[in-house]
Amino acid sequence: MPKVSVAILAGGQSSRMGQDKAFLPLGGRSVIDRVLECVQPLSDDVTLITNTPERFRHLGYRMVGDVYPGKGSLGGIYTAIHAARNSHCLVVACDMPFLNADLLCHLTELAPGYDVVIPRIEEFPETMHAVYGKACLEPITRRLLAGRLKIIGFFGDVRVRYVERDDAARFDPTFRSFLNINTPDDWERVQRMAGEE
Repeated sequence: MPKVSVAILAGGQSSRMGQDKAFLPLGGRSVIDRVLECVQPLSDDVTLITNTPERFRHLGYRMVGDVYPGKGSLGGIYTAIHAARNSHCLVVACDMPFLNADLLCHLTELAPGYDVVIPRIEEFPETMHAVYGKACLEPITRRLLAGRLKIIGFFGDVRVRYVERDDAARFDPTFRSFLNINTPDDWERVQRMAGEE
């Protein structure tokens, strides 16, 4: 497996959820603990991207604040790539409790020769569940400075490898690994699924 960094984006405000999504308890562990447990074996360079390091310090991982604050998820992805000690960085969100290590390994194995390796399950790429290379930094910088924050906006400037639905389904047939928690309804659904594990 190619050597990659891993970054967990933990910068959201959790405003729709009403409480910190990362530390919601699920199956006896917090959501962030489940995320870390999945990604930690994939890399010796795991970083939390957060502007509130005091919330995560007890986890014992390296933490980096946004290079360009207030630029949303695209700014978080930029910071993740910028902070990565390897040429490619697997980026996931802190509120994805069912990440699939085999699928993440598959993405990293495809990384050599590409600047973005990203699942596309419906018509939309899964931008918070993808591998990004250092070559993405310059095109993202241009968009951040112009206030153009749509994540896939820079894809035309880099080499993108899409992992289509059928390919992803070999590892995660129910696509649970792409679920994240934004609302209380999402949380109820995730709890039901965790109870079925």
